[in-house]
Amino acid sequence: MKIRNSILLLIVAFFAKGAFAQDYSRVDVFVGYSYLRFNPQISQLHSRSFNGGGAAIDFNFGPVFAIKAEFMGYSSTSFTTTFGSPIVTSAGVIPPGTYSSQGNMFTYMFGPVVKLPVSKVTPFGEILFGGSNTNGYANLSRSVVAGGGTIAVTPTQHPYTMAVGGGLDINLSRHFAFRPLEVDYLLTRYSNPFTGSRNQNSFRYSAGLIFKL
Repeated sequence: MKIRNSILLLIVAFFAKGAFAQDYSRVDVFVGYSYLRFNPQISQLHSRSFNGGGAAIDFNFGPVFAIKAEFMGYSSTSFTTTFGSPIVTSAGVIPPGTYSSQGNMFTYMFGPVVKLPVSKVTPFGEILFGGSNTNGYANLSRSVVAGGGTIAVTPTQHPYTMAVGGGLDINLSRHFAFRPLEVDYLLTRYSNPFTGSRNQNSFRYSAGLIFKL
């Protein structure tokens, strides 16, 4: 056990030494594409894809540690569900039928980033906290009401949102880098007009350019 721990400490010290020996930019600005696979976790709604993009700013406090501020926006996607018989919910009654609507999504989060600059690449891990909003549930509940349902219309929500993941940056020059891969687990806590359930566990992929200032 002591030998294994000693080896791990040596490995960490080796990479940390190399990382701190490098120069670093004070601010990194990311601009790029983002794909979100949203998982409503409701039997009446299937997972759906959002496409969009946005920007993020890393305020670097050294080559290894940064604080990130991120904003992403996703274009509208379809929310559709079909009921073969009336559904009685705590919010009211949903009559049989197919209900469709459009909905977009925005996320805004902040949190720490740990980087490991090695030669021309920089792997990183992050955990971000903040909020998001979508009008998908609100528009879907309006569609149900327009079809004769008696449920209460769900307002646009701004629930707690969290992202945990990481990625890889390829350094192109002193002032530019390319991010081919950033993958995150995304937790959102939307209530819905059918069951009132929360905690949607979704997948997010991002890629783009980084400007080092």
